Amino acid sequence: MRPLRRITAMALGAATLALAAAPAAAQPVTIKLATLVPDGSVWDKILKTMGATWSQDTQGRVQLHIYPGGVAGDEPDIVRKMRIGQIQAAALTSAGLSAIDPSFKVFGIPMFFDSYDELQAVLTKMEPTLKQRLEAKGFVLLNWGHGGWVYFFTKQPIESVDQLKRTKMFVWAGDETMMTLWKSNGYHPVGLAATDILTGLQTGMIDSYPTTPLLALTLQWYRSTPNMVGIGLAPLVGGLVLTRQAWQKISPADQTKLLEACHEAESKLRSDVPKQDTTAIDEMKKRGLNVTKISAADEAGWRKAAQEFTTSLRATTPTPEILDMAQKERDAYRARTAPRGSN
Repeated sequence: MRPLRRITAMALGAATLALAAAPAAAQPVTIKLATLVPDGSVWDKILKTMGATWSQDTQGRVQLHIYPGGVAGDEPDIVRKMRIGQIQAAALTSAGLSAIDPSFKVFGIPMFFDSYDELQAVLTKMEPTLKQRLEAKGFVLLNWGHGGWVYFFTKQPIESVDQLKRTKMFVWAGDETMMTLWKSNGYHPVGLAATDILTGLQTGMIDSYPTTPLLALTLQWYRSTPNMVGIGLAPLVGGLVLTRQAWQKISPADQTKLLEACHEAESKLRSDVPKQDTTAIDEMKKRGLNVTKISAADEAGWRKAAQEFTTSLRATTPTPEILDMAQKERDAYRARTAPRGSN
């Protein structure tokens, strides 16, 4: 019996040593993602589908928890919480991305782009540079988000820029650069959190704001501002970003799976959102929205004002090279796609 006991003890000891030497099973990585997109909206549904794909494709090694509708605060709050590790990811608009790096302000310039195709061409060319700038600040860009085309919604009908300048216009609180730009160009900006827009409309703090038709309908803001200026301002550009610290906890193989799902989400947004914006305008018109037609003379005034805004930004931005790059790529796209024989 003693030899048997000795052999059993030796076997148990060897097994214990083997277990001690084996690497511990990797713990699942939980990513907390905050965003302003409304719960149940097209953006929220696509994010949730993406999160389910993350979990499935990584066999549960990466889990995504989404906090929609601004429950984690406005975008500057979300960025701050990412920096201190309270959350790891965010789906941000260009305003939130600008809180990380000012180069993203280029996507807030009125009437800089004329089409989604033009925007996509510029994003494709600039993506490596913009990714590097985010990575230098400790963030990883996973995909682009598309919010639709931005228009001004107002309490009273607006046709001209001069009329808009007499309104109290929403501008994102905390973005002093944009506040100064709007003021220096003759507007009356009021700094508010995006989560306070409805309250601001109800209390009279603001009476105009830029947003996409789909958001105006989804959040019912249009009921307080039943007029939409009939000329588009800009595409609402956003991005899904993750902290570098959280990204490095994910294995390279799983990182690849996450990026594949993010690419699918980006393609879905690019396909679905523009169509839903058109539908949203039709729905709001049925419910009393007035889309103010803009005359050729007034359109020229809007474009002149947009150019003045661009010039002002060029003179004050800390990243003029980014604006120059965007303008170069935009103009190159226009030259490639211009009809033959046009000037």
